[in-house]
Amino acid sequence: MTEPNAQAPENLRSKISDLSEDTLGFGGLELHTVWQLIRDPRAVLEAWMSAGPTGGGAFARPFRLYMGLNAILMLFVFLQGGVAARFLGGLSAGAIDPLIAASGKSRDAFFNDADGWMSLTLVPILSLFYAFATAPLLRWWDPDVLGRKRGFRAAFGYLCGWTVLILPIAWWTTTPGIMGLIANFLMIVLGIVAFLRMGKGRWWESPLGGLGKAIGLAVAIQIGAAIGFLPVLAIGLAAGRYF
Repeated sequence: MTEPNAQAPENLRSKISDLSEDTLGFGGLELHTVWQLIRDPRAVLEAWMSAGPTGGGAFARPFRLYMGLNAILMLFVFLQGGVAARFLGGLSAGAIDPLIAASGKSRDAFFNDADGWMSLTLVPILSLFYAFATAPLLRWWDPDVLGRKRGFRAAFGYLCGWTVLILPIAWWTTTPGIMGLIANFLMIVLGIVAFLRMGKGRWWESPLGGLGKAIGLAVAIQIGAAIGFLPVLAIGLAAGRYF
Protein backbone atom coordinates (compact mmCIF):
# COMPACT_ATOMS: atom_id res chain seq x y z
CA MET A 1 0.00 0.00 0.00
CA THR A 2 1.24 3.46 -0.88
CA GLU A 3 1.59 5.75 2.08
CA PRO A 4 -0.52 8.96 1.98
CA ASN A 5 2.60 11.04 2.62
CA ALA A 6 4.28 9.49 -0.43
CA GLN A 7 1.30 10.36 -2.60
CA ALA A 8 1.18 14.01 -1.51
CA PRO A 9 4.29 15.26 -3.36
CA GLU A 10 3.23 13.43 -6.53
CA ASN A 11 -0.28 14.90 -6.32
CA LEU A 12 1.19 18.38 -5.80
CA ARG A 13 3.47 17.98 -8.84
CA SER A 14 0.51 16.82 -10.90
CA LYS A 15 -1.59 19.82 -9.86
CA ILE A 16 1.25 22.25 -10.63
CA SER A 17 1.72 20.62 -14.04
CA ASP A 18 -2.02 20.84 -14.80
CA LEU A 19 -2.16 24.49 -13.72
CA SER A 20 0.87 25.36 -15.84
CA GLU A 21 -0.57 23.59 -18.88
CA ASP A 22 -3.95 25.33 -18.49
CA THR A 23 -2.49 28.81 -18.09
CA LEU A 24 0.65 28.77 -20.27
CA GLY A 25 0.28 25.69 -22.47
CA PHE A 26 3.15 24.13 -20.50
CA GLY A 27 2.77 20.74 -18.89
CA GLY A 28 5.26 18.81 -16.82
CA LEU A 29 7.23 17.69 -19.89
CA GLU A 30 7.61 21.27 -21.15
CA LEU A 31 8.71 22.54 -17.75
CA HIS A 32 11.20 19.68 -17.47
CA THR A 33 12.58 20.54 -20.91
CA VAL A 34 12.94 24.22 -20.01
CA TRP A 35 14.86 23.31 -16.87
CA GLN A 36 17.16 20.95 -18.76
CA LEU A 37 17.78 23.62 -21.42
CA ILE A 38 19.01 25.88 -18.64
CA ARG A 39 20.94 23.11 -16.89
CA ASP A 40 22.43 21.13 -19.81
CA PRO A 41 21.33 22.40 -23.25
CA ARG A 42 23.95 20.33 -25.05
CA ALA A 43 22.42 17.08 -23.79
CA VAL A 44 18.93 18.18 -24.83
CA LEU A 45 20.12 19.04 -28.34
CA GLU A 46 21.89 15.69 -28.66
CA ALA A 47 18.69 13.90 -27.63
CA TRP A 48 16.63 15.86 -30.17
CA MET A 49 19.16 15.15 -32.94
CA SER A 50 19.78 11.47 -32.21
CA ALA A 51 16.47 10.23 -30.78
CA GLY A 52 13.85 12.23 -32.67
CA PRO A 53 11.79 15.36 -31.93
CA THR A 54 10.85 14.17 -28.44
CA GLY A 55 14.37 13.01 -27.58
CA GLY A 56 13.08 9.47 -27.16
CA GLY A 57 10.17 10.68 -25.05
CA ALA A 58 12.34 12.60 -22.61
CA PHE A 59 11.62 16.13 -23.83
CA ALA A 60 8.98 18.32 -25.42
CA ARG A 61 9.09 18.83 -29.19
CA PRO A 62 11.24 21.89 -29.95
CA PHE A 63 8.73 23.54 -32.28
CA ARG A 64 5.84 23.16 -29.83
CA LEU A 65 7.99 24.34 -26.94
CA TYR A 66 9.14 27.36 -28.91
CA MET A 67 5.55 28.31 -29.72
CA GLY A 68 4.72 28.05 -26.01
CA LEU A 69 7.64 30.30 -25.10
CA ASN A 70 6.51 32.75 -27.77
CA ALA A 71 3.08 32.86 -26.17
CA ILE A 72 4.74 34.23 -23.03
CA LEU A 73 6.59 36.85 -25.11
CA MET A 74 3.34 37.85 -26.82
CA LEU A 75 1.71 38.26 -23.41
CA PHE A 76 4.48 40.67 -22.43
CA VAL A 77 3.85 42.69 -25.61
CA PHE A 78 0.12 42.96 -24.88
CA LEU A 79 0.65 43.89 -21.24
CA GLN A 80 3.01 46.68 -22.31
CA GLY A 81 0.31 48.19 -24.51
CA GLY A 82 1.52 46.92 -27.87
CA VAL A 83 4.16 48.04 -30.33
CA ALA A 84 2.46 50.38 -32.82
CA ALA A 85 3.29 53.62 -31.03
CA ARG A 86 6.96 52.69 -30.88
CA PHE A 87 7.35 51.63 -34.52
CA LEU A 88 4.69 53.62 -36.38
CA GLY A 89 5.56 56.72 -34.39
CA GLY A 90 8.98 56.64 -36.02
CA LEU A 91 7.51 57.04 -39.51
CA SER A 92 7.58 60.49 -41.03
CA ALA A 93 4.39 62.56 -41.09
CA GLY A 94 4.49 62.44 -44.88
CA ALA A 95 4.29 58.64 -44.78
CA ILE A 96 1.74 58.09 -42.01
CA ASP A 97 -0.61 61.10 -42.27
CA PRO A 98 -2.02 60.22 -45.73
CA LEU A 99 -2.84 56.71 -44.51
CA ILE A 100 -4.61 58.09 -41.43
CA ALA A 101 -6.57 60.52 -43.60
CA ALA A 102 -7.54 57.77 -46.06
CA SER A 103 -8.77 55.56 -43.21
CA GLY A 104 -11.28 58.18 -42.05
CA LYS A 105 -10.22 57.56 -38.44
CA SER A 106 -8.63 59.66 -35.78
CA ARG A 107 -4.91 59.21 -35.21
CA ASP A 108 -5.56 57.33 -31.96
CA ALA A 109 -8.09 55.00 -33.59
CA PHE A 110 -5.70 54.29 -36.46
CA PHE A 111 -2.87 53.46 -34.07
CA ASN A 112 -5.12 51.30 -31.88
CA ASP A 113 -6.23 49.16 -34.82
CA ALA A 114 -2.68 48.90 -36.14
CA ASP A 115 -1.37 48.04 -32.70
CA GLY A 116 -3.71 45.11 -32.17
CA TRP A 117 -2.61 43.36 -35.34
CA MET A 118 1.07 44.21 -34.98
CA SER A 119 1.14 42.95 -31.39
CA LEU A 120 -0.61 39.74 -32.48
CA THR A 121 1.70 38.99 -35.41
CA LEU A 122 5.07 40.41 -34.30
CA VAL A 123 6.40 37.44 -32.33
CA PRO A 124 5.17 34.55 -34.53
CA ILE A 125 6.27 36.18 -37.80
CA LEU A 126 9.70 37.14 -36.47
CA SER A 127 10.06 33.61 -35.07
CA LEU A 128 9.64 32.12 -38.53
CA PHE A 129 12.26 34.46 -39.94
CA TYR A 130 14.59 33.55 -37.06
CA ALA A 131 14.20 29.88 -37.99
CA PHE A 132 14.76 30.51 -41.71
CA ALA A 133 17.93 32.47 -40.87
CA THR A 134 19.19 29.84 -38.42
CA ALA A 135 18.47 26.48 -40.08
CA PRO A 136 20.81 26.78 -43.11
CA LEU A 137 23.79 27.73 -40.95
CA LEU A 138 23.20 24.96 -38.41
CA ARG A 139 22.86 22.43 -41.24
CA TRP A 140 26.14 23.69 -42.72
CA TRP A 141 28.03 23.50 -39.43
CA ASP A 142 26.66 20.13 -38.30
CA PRO A 143 28.93 17.12 -38.95
CA ASP A 144 25.85 14.92 -39.56
CA VAL A 145 24.02 15.15 -42.86
CA LEU A 146 20.85 17.00 -41.90
CA GLY A 147 17.81 17.18 -44.11
CA ARG A 148 15.35 20.06 -43.92
CA LYS A 149 13.32 18.41 -41.16
CA ARG A 150 16.26 17.85 -38.81
CA GLY A 151 17.73 21.20 -39.81
CA PHE A 152 14.61 23.02 -38.65
CA ARG A 153 14.48 20.83 -35.55
CA ALA A 154 17.99 21.99 -34.73
CA ALA A 155 17.00 25.59 -35.45
CA PHE A 156 13.97 25.52 -33.16
CA GLY A 157 16.02 23.66 -30.56
CA TYR A 158 18.58 26.46 -30.57
CA LEU A 159 15.83 29.10 -30.49
CA CYS A 160 14.32 27.36 -27.45
CA GLY A 161 17.71 27.33 -25.73
CA TRP A 162 18.09 31.04 -26.45
CA THR A 163 14.54 32.01 -25.46
CA VAL A 164 14.64 30.36 -22.03
CA LEU A 165 17.69 32.52 -21.24
CA ILE A 166 16.09 35.79 -22.35
CA LEU A 167 12.74 35.32 -20.60
CA PRO A 168 13.92 37.15 -17.44
CA ILE A 169 14.77 40.27 -19.50
CA ALA A 170 12.14 39.90 -22.23
CA TRP A 171 9.81 42.42 -20.58
CA TRP A 172 12.27 45.23 -21.33
CA THR A 173 13.22 44.28 -24.91
CA THR A 174 10.25 46.14 -26.44
CA THR A 175 10.42 49.19 -24.17
CA PRO A 176 11.82 52.50 -25.46
CA GLY A 177 14.84 54.23 -23.98
CA ILE A 178 18.05 53.05 -22.41
CA MET A 179 16.51 49.99 -20.74
CA GLY A 180 15.27 48.74 -24.08
CA LEU A 181 18.71 49.21 -25.65
CA ILE A 182 20.42 47.37 -22.80
CA ALA A 183 17.89 44.54 -22.89
CA ASN A 184 18.27 44.09 -26.65
CA PHE A 185 22.06 44.06 -26.35
CA LEU A 186 21.83 41.44 -23.59
CA MET A 187 19.43 39.44 -25.76
CA ILE A 188 22.08 39.21 -28.50
CA VAL A 189 24.76 38.29 -25.96
CA LEU A 190 22.55 35.53 -24.55
CA GLY A 191 22.00 34.20 -28.06
CA ILE A 192 25.78 33.84 -28.38
CA VAL A 193 25.95 32.18 -24.95
CA ALA A 194 23.14 29.76 -25.90
CA PHE A 195 24.98 28.78 -29.11
CA LEU A 196 28.27 28.16 -27.29
CA ARG A 197 26.64 26.14 -24.51
CA MET A 198 24.43 24.06 -26.79
CA GLY A 199 26.65 23.45 -29.80
CA LYS A 200 30.03 22.39 -28.44
CA GLY A 201 31.22 19.31 -30.31
CA ARG A 202 28.46 19.57 -32.88
CA TRP A 203 28.41 23.13 -34.25
CA TRP A 204 31.87 24.16 -33.10
CA GLU A 205 35.13 22.65 -31.85
CA SER A 206 37.48 25.49 -30.94
CA PRO A 207 36.26 28.33 -28.66
CA LEU A 208 37.45 31.00 -31.11
CA GLY A 209 35.72 29.30 -34.01
CA GLY A 210 32.59 28.87 -31.91
CA LEU A 211 32.55 32.55 -31.00
CA GLY A 212 32.96 33.52 -34.65
CA LYS A 213 30.08 31.26 -35.69
CA ALA A 214 27.91 32.52 -32.83
CA ILE A 215 28.48 36.13 -33.90
CA GLY A 216 27.76 35.20 -37.53
CA LEU A 217 24.54 33.51 -36.47
CA ALA A 218 23.55 36.58 -34.43
CA VAL A 219 24.09 38.79 -37.48
CA ALA A 220 22.03 36.44 -39.66
CA ILE A 221 19.19 36.47 -37.13
CA GLN A 222 19.22 40.27 -36.93
CA ILE A 223 19.03 40.48 -40.72
CA GLY A 224 16.16 38.00 -40.66
CA ALA A 225 14.41 40.07 -38.00
CA ALA A 226 14.78 43.26 -40.06
CA ILE A 227 13.28 41.53 -43.10
CA GLY A 228 10.60 39.83 -41.01
CA PHE A 229 9.46 43.12 -39.55
CA LEU A 230 8.44 44.41 -42.99
CA PRO A 231 5.31 42.19 -43.22
CA VAL A 232 4.46 43.05 -39.60
CA LEU A 233 4.62 46.74 -40.48
CA ALA A 234 2.54 46.17 -43.61
CA ILE A 235 -0.09 44.29 -41.59
CA GLY A 236 -0.24 47.13 -39.06
CA LEU A 237 -0.66 49.82 -41.72
CA ALA A 238 -3.32 47.78 -43.54
CA ALA A 239 -5.18 47.15 -40.28
CA GLY A 240 -5.10 50.82 -39.37
CA ARG A 241 -6.49 51.82 -42.74
CA TYR A 242 -9.03 49.12 -43.52
CA PHE A 243 -10.13 47.41 -40.28
